[in-house]
Amino acid sequence: MRAVVILTHPREQSFTRAACDAAVRGLESAGHEVTVLDLYAMGFQPAMSNAEIVAYHGDAPILDPLVAVSAAAVQAAQILVFVYPTWWSGLPAMLKGWLEKTLVPGVGFVFNNNHRVRPGLTHVRRIVGISTYGSPRTYVKAINDNGRRTLMRALRLQTGLRLRSTWLGLYAIDTSTPEQRANFLTKIESRMASL
Repeated sequence: MRAVVILTHPREQSFTRAACDAAVRGLESAGHEVTVLDLYAMGFQPAMSNAEIVAYHGDAPILDPLVAVSAAAVQAAQILVFVYPTWWSGLPAMLKGWLEKTLVPGVGFVFNNNHRVRPGLTHVRRIVGISTYGSPRTYVKAINDNGRRTLMRALRLQTGLRLRSTWLGLYAIDTSTPEQRANFLTKIESRMASL
């Protein structure tokens, strides 16, 4: 299957990058064709311009060539893997902007003849979320884990009923040990290899 890994972290030497690398190793060992979209390295611009807002409601909602690359990758994928740090109890602004600019009408959703929204990602069979949290799991659960909810609920609605999802979170990373972080990377690689 084709897997697209969306990496969101500004630092090349981050633990998030290590998590992405572990996911790619696992996916490739399972025989999946993997494309990595490193949003910061690509120079992705997450904020919509006035022209993009206008285009969003027209017949050609994608103006930015980088957005077109992302949309084409998503449209060819059966697996979407999101690797990011949880900041301010949610998705980084870069990833939120990527979702808004990439999953436009015709990509993330479509309209039927009655002008009702229908899933546009019915070819996607699995969504995987991999995130780190500064806070302990009990705190994250108490504040509703907004990034996870966006990907595992809102995005899932655009895929149809056959989708399977996987969530891998490393909680309280700020106080985690090197062994705990290494074990998390091993877990990521193993779970991706089993897809």
